[in-house]
Amino acid sequence: RTFMYDYLIVGAGPYGSTFARLAAQKGKRCYVIDKRDKVAGNCADYLECGIHVHQYGAHIFHTNSEQVWKFVNKFAEFVPYVHNVKAISDGEIYSLPFNMNTFCELFGFHDPAMMYNIIHDQIAFENIENPKNLEEQAISLVGRTVYEKLIKYYTEKQWGTTCDKLSPDIIKRLPLRFTFDNNYFNDRFQALPKEGYTKFVMNMLNHDNIDLSLSTNFFDINDPESIAKKIVFTGPIDAFFEYRLGELDWRSLTFVHHTFNYDNYQGAPVINICDNSSNATRFIEHKHFLHEKSPSTIVTWEFPKEYEPGDEQYYPINDTD
Repeated sequence: RTFMYDYLIVGAGPYGSTFARLAAQKGKRCYVIDKRDKVAGNCADYLECGIHVHQYGAHIFHTNSEQVWKFVNKFAEFVPYVHNVKAISDGEIYSLPFNMNTFCELFGFHDPAMMYNIIHDQIAFENIENPKNLEEQAISLVGRTVYEKLIKYYTEKQWGTTCDKLSPDIIKRLPLRFTFDNNYFNDRFQALPKEGYTKFVMNMLNHDNIDLSLSTNFFDINDPESIAKKIVFTGPIDAFFEYRLGELDWRSLTFVHHTFNYDNYQGAPVINICDNSSNATRFIEHKHFLHEKSPSTIVTWEFPKEYEPGDEQYYPINDTD
């Protein structure tokens, strides 16, 4: 059987595009399709008011692999960026991830040994040996104060149900740092593409052995197996198997973008909303990622929502059922 391509790659996000580039460099013919009208998947961005706007929520590039770092730098200039996230709860601002800055803000103590003992006394008091749900899992890892102030309501908004109905497997670990370190990631290389993820991915797909078709839905193709020897599929796994085992329960997201005619809305790239003051889980102010200068600012409010047909499928629900 003769094929036009070696690979049909479904999805022009970072994974599909990386696969296509590496295969193309080895002489393989690749056909990349995406149902959206743009590349880069959920990392896609666009330029407005001199600001790169992350269309589908904040995405930070980070890796410990020097090989990966050298590879991505072939397609974009990367700007060093250390991700510092803030959280708001009951009108107070806290630092994330959980570190000594957070504990000072929560408990008022700055001694690491004292804070270690306070938190682990809380954990011991609860005496949870085999957590049956996410709530028990989180409390067994960080104690009740951190859980109720910074985890409970954020998680319930995110998943659309109470924490005692969610699987403990959702939270495998919650690192506690007893140092004053707000760096969200520990990886050696942390950065953002200077001209945005969309341009970065387009550069990756710019190869003679790669053909690209946007606004092309895999499920609208009559005989996809006739196009290429192999298919690389990066979409919803239940759809790929034609729902033979039923549909997964998905959660979706709504992104509401606001433009303000002043230069600084919240003073931080990301603020998580960890209480019930808003149905949003986080506010994202895009200009702070690349320190872009603009007389205005663009802020995205991110709202989790129950999936409905036609929505983007962002992540499947992992519950205790």
